[in-house]
Amino acid sequence: MNEIITTILFLFAVIDPLGSVPVYLEATKNFDILHKRKIAIRACAVAYLILLFFIIIGQLILEGMKVSLDAFQISGGVILFLFALTMIFGEGKPNSEIDSIKDYKHVTIFPIAIPSIASPGAIMAVVLMTDNHVYTMQQQAITTILVLVVIAITCVLLLAANHIQKRIGAYGISVISKVMGLILAAYAVQSILTGLRDFFVVLK
Repeated sequence: MNEIITTILFLFAVIDPLGSVPVYLEATKNFDILHKRKIAIRACAVAYLILLFFIIIGQLILEGMKVSLDAFQISGGVILFLFALTMIFGEGKPNSEIDSIKDYKHVTIFPIAIPSIASPGAIMAVVLMTDNHVYTMQQQAITTILVLVVIAITCVLLLAANHIQKRIGAYGISVISKVMGLILAAYAVQSILTGLRDFFVVLK
C-alpha cells in the first residue's frame, strides 16, 4: 500500500496536473465550453497513449541500443534532475508552455498533451519505473494503472480548470509546481545514486 501511495505521489510530481491547468486555460481561451471539454478529454487520452507507448517500447529501444541498466538509471536521473531544476528555478511549467503556444486552433496535442501532460520528464520516469530488470510484470502493471489514474485525475482537473484557477490562482499553482519539482529532484538524485552504486558493485 505504501509503495502505491509513493508511486502516485511521484507520478503527481512528474506529471504535475495542476501545472497543466493554466496551460490548458490559455490554449483553449478561444473555444466554447463544449470544445474545451473535448480538448481536455482528448489531450489526456493522447498523453496516456504516449506514456503507454514508452512503457511498452521504451526499454526495448534502449536494449536495442545496448544501453546498460546502470547507465540508463544514471542518465535518466540526470535528465529528471535537470527537468526538476527548471520546475524549481525556471519561469515554471505553466509560463514556459503558455509562451510556446503559436497556433490556438490545434492545441490538443501541442502543448496540452505534449509537453504539458506527457512531458519529457514523465516519459523518462515511466520508463524507469517499468524496467524489466528491476520490476516484476505485476509491479509494472500496477504502475501502468496508476499512470492511468493520475491522467484521469488530470482530466478532471482540466475540466474544472476555471474553478481551480479562481480558488488557487496562478501564483498558487506556480508554488505547487515548484514543490513538485523538489520531490522530482529527490527521486532523480536517488536514481543517480542507485545507478552509481550498482555500477561500482559490478566493477568489484
